[in-house]
Amino acid sequence: MVDTIKGETCPICLEKRLSLTEDEMEIPFLGKTFVFSMHCEGCGFHKADIEAAEMKDSCKLTFTIVKEEDMKVRVVKSSEATIRVPQLHMTVTPGPASEGYISNIEGLLNRFEKVIEDERESSEEENAKTTAKNLLKKIRKVKWGEMPLKIVIEDPSGNSAIISEQTIIEKLKAEKKTKKK
Repeated sequence: MVDTIKGETCPICLEKRLSLTEDEMEIPFLGKTFVFSMHCEGCGFHKADIEAAEMKDSCKLTFTIVKEEDMKVRVVKSSEATIRVPQLHMTVTPGPASEGYISNIEGLLNRFEKVIEDERESSEEENAKTTAKNLLKKIRKVKWGEMPLKIVIEDPSGNSAIISEQTIIEKLKAEKKTKKK
């Protein structure tokens, strides 16, 4: 059941054109889950997040893409999750504007491609353009099932999932605390 409240004040443009939406769904491995979103018709501001109804333990999810069919594997990423692609030396860390989303492996790779393409287009350094071109080639090979690639999602909230029997699920290790002198 989707609940929507319209006419709220937007935190960006301060117009009363913000819609708040909450949807409840059942997601494998996560169970009952709420999807929240805000969208302003005035300025286009958008924010979304995902939260499991039950409290979850922090988690580290590891999935290795080995074939083209793996592009269809469902991915649930909370706004608190960090995504790592170790072989490509790429990491997406959450910030204040980080959003949660439901996608699939292909959609996740498309997000990386978009950032790399934007970097390639805006860079004036030939070395950076070459690096971007090579990264894009590798991602295409992964999408075609020609190159394996490991995806790691680390989520302190436990509200993320990679929905596949091949996903390795571990408890996220606590960060080491430094001693104060």
